[in-house]
This record gives sequence, structure tokens and C-alpha cells, in this order.
Amino acid sequence: MCYDYIIIGGGIVGVSTAWQLQQRYPDKKILLLEKENQFAAHQTGHNSGVIHAGVYYEPGSLKAKFCREGVQATIDFCQQHGIAFEQCGKLLVATNNLELKRMQALFKRCQDNGLDVELLDQQQLKIREPNIRGLGAIFVKTTGIVDYQLITTKMAEVYRSLGGEYRLNTQVTALKECPNNVTVTTNNGSFSSQYLITCSGLMADRVVKMLNIDIDFQIVPFRGEYYQLPANKNAIVNHLIYPIPDPDLPFLGVHLTRMIDGSVTVGPNAVLGFKREGYGKINVSFTDIKDMVMFPGFWRVLRKNLRSGLSELKNSLFKSGYLALVQKYCPEITLEDLKPYPAGIRAQAVMNDGSLVHDFLFANSARTINVCNAPSPAATSAIPIGNYLIDKIDQHFS
Repeated sequence: MCYDYIIIGGGIVGVSTAWQLQQRYPDKKILLLEKENQFAAHQTGHNSGVIHAGVYYEPGSLKAKFCREGVQATIDFCQQHGIAFEQCGKLLVATNNLELKRMQALFKRCQDNGLDVELLDQQQLKIREPNIRGLGAIFVKTTGIVDYQLITTKMAEVYRSLGGEYRLNTQVTALKECPNNVTVTTNNGSFSSQYLITCSGLMADRVVKMLNIDIDFQIVPFRGEYYQLPANKNAIVNHLIYPIPDPDLPFLGVHLTRMIDGSVTVGPNAVLGFKREGYGKINVSFTDIKDMVMFPGFWRVLRKNLRSGLSELKNSLFKSGYLALVQKYCPEITLEDLKPYPAGIRAQAVMNDGSLVHDFLFANSARTINVCNAPSPAATSAIPIGNYLIDKIDQHFS
């Protein structure tokens, strides 16, 4: 079968792109392919459900731009389709003098990114959050919570109602780009398309390699392990509670997240994953491990972050270390409060030189556009990312 556009990947970025593409081009024949039996089965369905405001990102970066636009776009979509959300706000809490200094720099970045934020002193923090201990905090007013799996499923429904097609349980096994089209071979047959857009998340590098595009990065999976508090602790915080991050480390630290269902999660940490789609502690893929150890950038990033990596591993193995990170700002939580909760996997693009790709990354060919790195806040930013990709399609394929 022949299509105008085929999109690979049924996470929120791929579905958002398909939905908006069908809106912009209602007469085009568009097909969305997803290898799982449902949408949002991986990163989208295993995140903390936060509508991020865009606190941490370099001013002028795509992350900062997309996130700022994405907050309102996400809320508008939820309101239009009756999806529950809450803008409960976020507090970034400083617990010592070093973090207070870092907090000032982070506050300036918030202002540079045009965010509605407020500095709280110790007393103001205590009034807002009686169970949180800190010397001060940044109050980020627009941060919210939502169920991104629900959003993605609704986007897919709207996309189909507009005339778009999708196929679940359809895994891409080969891609061939020719001068006039792209052939997509799957476990359920082959399809031909004038143009191809890939939003493949944890498999982004492998999909791009199928197209014989020369790339200098590889996806390295990092497990984000969470716990959940018991129901009697659901009211322990009024906002989302984040630590002030260490600017030398790539991840944000363990935080308390109010979920849209009323529960509270603790996490995530960031430990090296031994399977790209392995959500259990003992999930291992020898193919994934082989790809990692054969990649020079893996050893370089390991060397650069060895100390923090070992610390994360220790806290993964010993719950008491994980707890200490939380008790730093919330001493009310005990070891018995940390109940099991599903982990997530972050698809982190790593360059050959061992540097982590912090912004969105794309690789294109004559008839394809490929999303190679879409880290957090990709879920918040999914609607602006989709719009950006469609603009690029107009420029690239015209």
C-alpha cells in the first residue's frame, strides 16, 4: 500500500505529529506504525506525568522553547477533550548554603526563560509545605500533572477520526529509501510512502541506521526507578517537590511527585539500563549490552560520570541510600513508606566523544525526517515538537 506519509513510533511525539499532520493536510494519506499493542507503551507511559514549565533548559534552546509552548498546548488539549490535569505548581527546595547559591542561578534562568516564578524564604516555604525542610525554594507556578498515556490515546483517536490510519503490533524490520519513495518492511507486510518521519525513542539510532544515515551518536538507556508512598501519605505535600540540582550532573535528582490519581511517587534515580525496554531490575538484553560496550562513547560517558554513576547504583541496590536523598528535604518519610512502583527507561543519546545530548536532535535524508533525541520534557513538548516537525516537512520536502 502506498501513502503520502508514514510515521514510525506510537509514543506521544509520534502520535502528536501524526494528528497534527492529518489536521494540516486532510487530503493526504497518512499511516502511523507502532510495534506494541497500545500507544505510549514505553517512555510516554513510564514517566512521572509532570507538565514541565521549562526551568532548567538553556535559554534559546529547543527544549526551552518547546517546553514553554507545550505547557499551554497540553492544557488546551486536556480542556478540549475532558482530560483531567492540575496545575499544582512545583517547589525547588534548597537544603544548604551551596544549594541556596545554585538556587539563585536557577532563579535567574527561570526569569531568562520567561517563567512565572517566585523566591520563597524558609518561613514562606514552611507555610506552603509544613512537611518539607529547607532554607528556601523557587515556586514554579505553571508546573502541573496529567496522565500522558491518556493524552496519547486521545490524540490517536482524534487522528483516526480525521481520516488517519494506524497499525498496532506492527514492528519495522527494514527501511529502504529510493529516489521516489521509502519502503517500510514490517512483520505485517510492506508499505510504501512518499516521505517518512521516525519518532522511535529507545530505538531511534537503530531505525536511523536502517536508512544508512551516517550518525555519530547512540542511544544509551538509563533506568529511572520510582517508589510510591502509601495512601496515608498522599497528603504529605501540596506541590511537586524537587531538590536543587547539581549543575555538574545530568539528571535532576529524586523528587516527590503528586500524581493525577492522587498518589505520590518518589523518584526517579538514574542507573544504567541493561535492556532498552527492560523495566524490571533484572531485565537484561545481550544485544543491547553488546551495542553499548562496542560503542566508544559509552566508555567515555562512563568515565566522565563514574562517581555519580556508582552513587546511583548504590542507592538502587540499597533503599536506605535512596531514602537519604528524600529525607534531606522530607524527613517525615520512612523506609517502610517506599513501596514498589514501575520503573521508566530514558533514551539518552550519547555522542562518540562521550557527551550527553541535552537538546532535541534530528537527522534527515532526502525523504526522511528522524527524531534522534527527545528527552524530558518531550511529553510536555509533544504538541510543539509535532508542529515543528511538520514545518520542517514543509521546508525539507518542498
